[in-house]
Amino acid sequence: MGGEPSNAVSYCGPAPLPADVIGAFNWDPWLLAALLGAAAFGIWRGRDWPRARRRALAAALCVLVVAFVSPLCALSSALFSARVTHHLLLIALAAPLLALAFPAKGARVGSALPLLALLQVATVFFWHAPAPYAAALADMRLYWVMEASLLGAATLLWRELLAPGASPLGVGLAHLVVIALMGLLGALITFAPVPLYAAHFLTTEPFGVSALEDQQLAGLLMWVPAMLPNLVAALGCVRGLLADTAPPQAGRAG
Repeated sequence: MGGEPSNAVSYCGPAPLPADVIGAFNWDPWLLAALLGAAAFGIWRGRDWPRARRRALAAALCVLVVAFVSPLCALSSALFSARVTHHLLLIALAAPLLALAFPAKGARVGSALPLLALLQVATVFFWHAPAPYAAALADMRLYWVMEASLLGAATLLWRELLAPGASPLGVGLAHLVVIALMGLLGALITFAPVPLYAAHFLTTEPFGVSALEDQQLAGLLMWVPAMLPNLVAALGCVRGLLADTAPPQAGRAG
């Protein structure tokens, strides 16, 4: 069971009412300074980068702005489905973009893919268990450990998935492992018979949904949209493997 309703106020602030969401931007000066510093670093170091790397970093920073500065941050204090959306922006969009902006170098001989795939999935499972989730919302430092570990584990995995010389078969299998286990987590959340996340027991009703309905929506988000980047990449690996194993076509007789 999820326990008693929680009065903890997370980093994103108290749960807003629907009428207040649209203007609930997060103007935390430390956060803004970090984002501006990252942008300045990209401009300074990116002068010698290929255009694709610069664009990937710019896109990743835009995703982080949506996740942490936009009203989505405040909404995630009210709705668990918004919190899951916030986390999916980190692991399914920002992470692969950061991996493209800061690619791994050198051919892969002994791949760390299995370990990194399990690390990412274990990190997601851990922080979406009711007790660690509640603890992260109640402690600012633990909140940033949660956010950094989710983004960091996913970025490390995507760097390995996109590394030059990585085995297409190994990459494809890693994608399938992530798809299967993320789907399992989404199913567990979707079909839980009771609401599990005490921080949202009393905050969903103003938005016209019960805590259980909000939790079911969050599970569906974790189940389907979360796996799309891995699914698309896995299909690309399958296509590459089929192309590599296809017999060469015989030339036409002159």
